Amino acid sequence: MPLAPPPGVAVPTVLVTGAARRLGREIALALAAAGWRVAVHYRSSLDDATKTIADCDHLTRGAAGFHANLDDEMAVRGLLPTVVQAMGHVDAVVNSASTFEHDTNASFSFAAMEKHMRSNAGAAIVLAQALHTHITARGGAWGRGVVVNLLDQKLWNQNPDFFSYTLSKAALEAANTMLALALSPLVRVVGVAPGLTLTSHLLSDAKFEALHKLAPLGRSSTPQDVASAVLFALQNQSITGTTLLVDGGQHLMRFERDFSLM
Repeated sequence: MPLAPPPGVAVPTVLVTGAARRLGREIALALAAAGWRVAVHYRSSLDDATKTIADCDHLTRGAAGFHANLDDEMAVRGLLPTVVQAMGHVDAVVNSASTFEHDTNASFSFAAMEKHMRSNAGAAIVLAQALHTHITARGGAWGRGVVVNLLDQKLWNQNPDFFSYTLSKAALEAANTMLALALSPLVRVVGVAPGLTLTSHLLSDAKFEALHKLAPLGRSSTPQDVASAVLFALQNQSITGTTLLVDGGQHLMRFERDFSLM
């Protein structure tokens, strides 16, 4: 259990989107272990979210779950105020939730682009706006806020796969800079860009292990690597408007296809 805060000092609270499963869950657990009270956002994975909430609450008391469809602008605009109402205050947002569906330039459509842009870029921007509004309203109490946006090493090592997904993450990376300027000095905005971190139904375990080793450091990122980078971004008061690449150097290599299609 983390140490209790001094009397009169509020426990820092973070909203983690997509925290029910996979990388979002690992980030939520790492932050709870570091003493953060976690608001667990989920869309459809209620059972997984319930487990994540219980596990986070065991590490730092007060974790709670919040459902929202990040494709729906009104739902996104209501999310952070709902968390504030339930938990009292929010100090940080980690935008981990992501739509990741395959398309190429040949199969590209406005519909595919809009779907990815809404959930991957638009939702993150709206939540950053909402955090800034909340930090401003509380008048400097409990310090400043911070937003961490999960990006992708793919932006520095592009290939034609997952065309709309990549466009949405490129938009979010550009928004990092604009938001860091627009929301300062009250809110910092930092990107974290993992490499190949978790396997999927598209990769066998053996293939994942082989691809994971394709990096200058001989290994790409683990969930723990990414979570520790997120925690570092939350804690370091001098970082804003930049991205931490956590990928074992995979962005320095040239990959002609996405990992899942190699």
